[in-house]
Amino acid sequence: MLLFFRHLLSFLALPFVMTVVIPIAIGRGRGIALVWPPDVLSVLGAVAFGIGLLLFSSSLYEFVRRGRGTLAPWDPPRELVVHGPYRYVRNPMISGVVFLILGEALLTHSRPLGEWAAAFALINAVYIPLLEEPMLAHRFGEPYREYCRHVRRFLPRLTPWPE
Repeated sequence: MLLFFRHLLSFLALPFVMTVVIPIAIGRGRGIALVWPPDVLSVLGAVAFGIGLLLFSSSLYEFVRRGRGTLAPWDPPRELVVHGPYRYVRNPMISGVVFLILGEALLTHSRPLGEWAAAFALINAVYIPLLEEPMLAHRFGEPYREYCRHVRRFLPRLTPWPE
């Protein structure tokens, strides 16, 4: 039960804020709404949103199942997670959140939400190599460095890295 609340807190503090609270704040007063009937951009948005949801949820599942920690930096996984989507790319959870925000932007034809998706991606493109990866290398040592040699940060592999 405690693990459930740890995960709920980390979810509400991080991805929920990034994909719900901030987009609502951006859209407030701008009349942002779903495009109906759907057009090509909104269909692409639904696809992007679906990809983001799949990446995020499968990454979170692996954190729960194998990592014994949460997605939050203050309560990180205790075990190195290199399964599921992590066999293809090192940061599927961040990629999932970017796809979710991009999907929201396309579903609503919102340039400000598109800018938020780009800003979120840029922030993480700086944060991850400068802060997160050195901490992971320190915590998990050579197994993490070996993983990094074979699995790219943001560009997925075509074939899964062997577990």
